[in-house]
Amino acid sequence: FSMEVDYTNYKGYFFPLLSHTHESLSYAENEFQVRDGDTFNITYPKSGSTSWMLEILSLIHTKGDPSWSYSVPNWDRIPWIETKNARKQLEHRPDPRFISSHLPVDIFPKSLFGTKAKVVYTARNPKDVFVSLFYFHHMASFLQNPGTVEGFMDTFLKGEVTYGSWFDHIKGWLAVKDKLDFFFITYEEL
Repeated sequence: FSMEVDYTNYKGYFFPLLSHTHESLSYAENEFQVRDGDTFNITYPKSGSTSWMLEILSLIHTKGDPSWSYSVPNWDRIPWIETKNARKQLEHRPDPRFISSHLPVDIFPKSLFGTKAKVVYTARNPKDVFVSLFYFHHMASFLQNPGTVEGFMDTFLKGEVTYGSWFDHIKGWLAVKDKLDFFFITYEEL
């Protein structure tokens, strides 16, 4: 994994320093207190569903009234647990809280287990994830240039991309689904 762009390595996973720090990731994993009323919107990056599911959850919360969606930016409505701003955005937020994440289950908040919090996990065909991730890396200056399609395919298949392996991400979350209030859906079903 080339470090030509600034990344932090947290427990073997790489995250762009623009929005993540070792401290924000450690806080998410070890200090953040999950509440029974929390709902988590979880996907692997570029699964095409983060924004869709975010809007669906917003509309369910408001019983179909779109005014919250129109008036509050999505990153404020459903903040990301692993980012630098998570603590100030979430600690004093009243229930119910809606929270987004791309974190693999092994570094997700430990306090999730044993709660009644809900997890909505949206997966997408890995070929489509790869293509979207490849073009996103070309567009986003805070991410490493992906190089050639062939080279990036090798990097993707080895799991040497931000948030690690797509395969391990899905496998990890599916391995704990029976221990959680867990809803699994695919992008293709949306």
